[in-house]
Amino acid sequence: MQTLTPSLNLPDENLPNVVAALQSEKSRRQTESKLLYYRPYEKQAEFHDAGATARERLLCAGNRIGKTHCGASELAMHLTGFYPDWWKGKRFDKEVRAWAAGVTNESTRDVVQEKLIGPPFRRAEWGHGLIPKDRLGEFSMARGTPDLIDTISIRHESGGYSTLQFKSYAEGREKWQGVGLEVCWLDEECPEQLYLEAITRTNETRGIVFTTFTPMQGGTTLVNRFFNEDSADRHVTTATIWDAEHFTDEDRERIEASYPDYERDARTRGIPTLGSGRVFEISEDDIRCDPVWPLPRHWGQIIGVDFGYTHPAATVLLAHDRDKDIVYVAKAHRASRMTPREHAEIIRGFAPDVPVAWPHDGQNKTMAGSGEPLAKQYRLYGVDMLHQRAEHDDGSIAVEPALLGMLDRMHSGKLRVFADINQDFWTEFRMYHRKDGKVVALNDDIMAALRYGYVMLRFARTPGMMTNFRRQIEYPNRGYV
Repeated sequence: MQTLTPSLNLPDENLPNVVAALQSEKSRRQTESKLLYYRPYEKQAEFHDAGATARERLLCAGNRIGKTHCGASELAMHLTGFYPDWWKGKRFDKEVRAWAAGVTNESTRDVVQEKLIGPPFRRAEWGHGLIPKDRLGEFSMARGTPDLIDTISIRHESGGYSTLQFKSYAEGREKWQGVGLEVCWLDEECPEQLYLEAITRTNETRGIVFTTFTPMQGGTTLVNRFFNEDSADRHVTTATIWDAEHFTDEDRERIEASYPDYERDARTRGIPTLGSGRVFEISEDDIRCDPVWPLPRHWGQIIGVDFGYTHPAATVLLAHDRDKDIVYVAKAHRASRMTPREHAEIIRGFAPDVPVAWPHDGQNKTMAGSGEPLAKQYRLYGVDMLHQRAEHDDGSIAVEPALLGMLDRMHSGKLRVFADINQDFWTEFRMYHRKDGKVVALNDDIMAALRYGYVMLRFARTPGMMTNFRRQIEYPNRGYV
């Protein structure tokens, strides 16, 4: 305001009026152009970014974490063509046809429509939602539900008009047929038949379908579609109350304590009851601990890795306090489309002089065009790969004994996780589950790397104690190169 005053050339007595006018304009913009002020939390940004490659997305989150606001904000961007500088997700360069749907007509009006348009019963305030007021065009009202909009046009950056129609699951399948769409947002969990109709509506246009819900119904067909069926077209983002930046730690603890045990995971962490149950049935708080940096030099260390390229490669650092026999999960990392050289850099960055446990496919699996087994390629890039694959003392590679061993350690306080670990660790930990009694090997890259490191814990060593050459001479049968 000080910079504006000289150019206005107003006497001092007019300054209060100028200040009031500017504050009024700022308030108006914040009310009528809310989309301009949207800044996603980390998990919301992850959800948006995934739209660049995935046609189907799920934001599976606890209550009051901002999932509906996230979904409505993205839909408003596609309808208006306004994409902020930070946007990395899907873009449409012309007007779109879109649906926004909730469970009933009333919930669609009171939640979805209000988020996008404004208070449904106060038409003078339409334009106070996430779609800017100056973008709203002509509309028609739905029959049978007071103040529910059926269809409304939205002015797009390209100069055309997008079309938004409000739907509800209560309408039934017949009302979801016929039209083509570029975008469909489903707020709250959708019945399977209606979800498939939404997919069908976007098939011809190569459009997108995204859904935001808290998984209160457990392992439903839709949950199974995202968590148990592998597809490059689908992406899941999970978010907990600890990812919601508008809550304080005191708020989070109070909210968690307010729910009964059987609903707490779903309502605060977005964890559905999956298949036959989670692999690690234990509270995260029971294994989370304060980090110990730097790691004490007398602790043994080992790194577990899982190979990958189109699906993520993962790295986990384990530290073993042998005096107390406590294993600490200290670091974790996962990323897709890393070459062996790039993954090797991550591993060496974790700890440069620590043995690395790896899965059995490293003996024969190769990267395209290299002709060399992966384990050998990583050695050539300076990674201290153990000579043998990750296996138990008897030479087996059975999964269940390792999982049961880790779970037993968790329950006895002998396996802990540093609180500052990468959040990808907790995402996988929460969703690691069985179906029909068998572990689902999907979105489990960090968990697999953890298991390989745990199985080979007997080869953990104190960094810097001996060189590779001395190990070859002095311990030729210990599994080192």
